[in-house]
Amino acid sequence: MEFPIESSLVSIVSPRSRRQGRDIRKFIIDNVETHPGDMPVMIAKHFGISRQAANKHLRVLVTGGTIIPEGKTRYRSYKLATLSEWGKTYEISPALEEDQVWAQDIAPQLGDLPENVMDMWGFCVTEMINNAVDHSEGKLLSVHMARTAKSTEISIADDGIGIFRKIQAALNLLDERHAILELSKGKLTTDPAKHTGHGIFFTSRLVDQFDILSGGVYFGHAFGKEEDWIVERDIKSDHGTTILLKLDNDSDRTVRMISEKYSTSGEDLAFTKTVVPVRLAQYGHEKLISRSQAKRLMVRVDRFKVVILDFAGVETIGQAFADEIFRIFTRNHPEVEIVPTHANPTVQAAIQAVRNSEASEIGGI
Repeated sequence: MEFPIESSLVSIVSPRSRRQGRDIRKFIIDNVETHPGDMPVMIAKHFGISRQAANKHLRVLVTGGTIIPEGKTRYRSYKLATLSEWGKTYEISPALEEDQVWAQDIAPQLGDLPENVMDMWGFCVTEMINNAVDHSEGKLLSVHMARTAKSTEISIADDGIGIFRKIQAALNLLDERHAILELSKGKLTTDPAKHTGHGIFFTSRLVDQFDILSGGVYFGHAFGKEEDWIVERDIKSDHGTTILLKLDNDSDRTVRMISEKYSTSGEDLAFTKTVVPVRLAQYGHEKLISRSQAKRLMVRVDRFKVVILDFAGVETIGQAFADEIFRIFTRNHPEVEIVPTHANPTVQAAIQAVRNSEASEIGGI
């Protein structure tokens, strides 16, 4: 991706200096969102240049409309400018075809992005629109796109029943939070005749930031973090679902790379491995101590060959909880490999105690 340079200096600046200038401006674009107020210091330290030189590169991007300054000189901060924006609302009906929405309306807005990024956007957008058309029971679907020099954000919103409420009702679950636990595992669909249940899981893993807002619950996942999180919102909506997707314009990921990550089958890329955030089985400040909680956690995971149980954020587990997973479940499902990860020493000790007990029991037979 090219960034603006000062045309009056092109003829007197060496190629090496021009390359450094592009590197510096790319550094600014990559970091300004997380360090809006201290960019001159960061640039100077990273590239070994003066703050005055750093400010010069910031001014180039301001002049080119790539970033926007805010505040007075002493307290100045910067943010990425929105370079393009687009939106459209569609009537939800069987005649609304997600591939046509993508090809005719959305893809032309993103046409100069790298092929791998376009492939990821094509997968994510068509899957999310198809879900809304088939499952939302709504009347209207709104798609909005905003693009900066760093990344693109796309939101897809419907006015239907709400995704968490729909899953809760279809699977007779405890509440919307339980629906999120099931959603995070993958292979979840309320209409197995038409859907595999792969769409939301893989979309959440492909993009840099994935968020769903529905009812009183917010669910999110960020790339590079296996765990998912839930936030209950103060403002509740009776209807509708909004899905927010954000992806770096220069991402080096591919759809195949993410498919391979969750496959144990080689070339066919079958969805046979999943990551389950254990803490989603907790409600409020409760501890994970009971067999009922463990059974809730392990529902449907026998559909996978490898299940990674992510214990990040879990302080402790009870003996009955550990026994239900690492003895009872594994004994009843020997074809499923259970792999705990991110467990603290207390949780590791509880798991190991069950495994030692199981080994001793088998050895004594």
